[in-house]
Amino acid sequence: MPTIANYRGIIPAIACTFTADGRIDEPALRRLASWLAGHKGVVAIMTNGHTGEVFSLMPLERAEVTRIVADELKGRLPVISSIVCEGLAEAAEHARMAKEAGAAALDVMPPHHWLRFGFHADHALAYFETIWQASKLDLVCHVYPAYSKASYSSELLADLARLPYVQAFKVGQREMSKYARDLKAIREADASKAILTCHDEYLLASMVQGVDGALVGFASFIPQLIIDLYAAVQKGDLHEAMRIQQVINPLKEAVYGAGEPTGEAHARMKTAMKCAGVIEHDFVRAPTHRPSAQEEAEIQRAVNAAGVSR
Repeated sequence: MPTIANYRGIIPAIACTFTADGRIDEPALRRLASWLAGHKGVVAIMTNGHTGEVFSLMPLERAEVTRIVADELKGRLPVISSIVCEGLAEAAEHARMAKEAGAAALDVMPPHHWLRFGFHADHALAYFETIWQASKLDLVCHVYPAYSKASYSSELLADLARLPYVQAFKVGQREMSKYARDLKAIREADASKAILTCHDEYLLASMVQGVDGALVGFASFIPQLIIDLYAAVQKGDLHEAMRIQQVINPLKEAVYGAGEPTGEAHARMKTAMKCAGVIEHDFVRAPTHRPSAQEEAEIQRAVNAAGVSR
């Protein structure tokens, strides 16, 4: 099984392709995974993220998506599979299924009942421990927005960074002062842990804080632009980074509008991928809505203007 050497670079959260009748489109998913893996600077692929419409997938389908992508990329790139569960027993089961499907690491999202009721720090520590015990795979901590009840404190992030099996942080606070505090807390706890922005809608602003790459759904659509942006930031070439961000901005507006990723934004990104020739079809699962004809026309204009068609 491939391993992830350092988690540093660009990791696309891959979209999940569907047929017109709602089944997983395996040939299309294989083509997309292989295309993404062909970009120098992509160090892994993540399955079953929000971009992959994970909430519309049954547990066996989630394992199947990971199996398809891991099999397609065998010997080329490792696969991270997200764990999206509500309890410890369920999380352990999903972790074992993802490992059997070929995952090299697991991205741990907070249980979604935490969004309603909040949680204690020891809940999170027990959740991570349970998933690791069930899989013995590296874990990636998926950090939710600061405004949510599932937001981790800086102190808890430091505690998680000290765990030997937590190797990376997918950080999406969407509140820049907390973002800066959290990065400092993680670095001080263990500077060897990778920190990856997941701020699809403001990549440059989050990259210049000194992160180690990006783990974003947007890279399922425009991997090369995001690779180039990160490379410019690493070189300290702010003028080049700003130029690339200006190319990204119309695409960002067409997909995300003035907000952050949502189900409909992921549907718009699929349409953008279709307009750019990355995928053939942009089918989504209900209740997510496909873009309107007017939105699709706007997306096509943005794709044409950015010159990102394959």
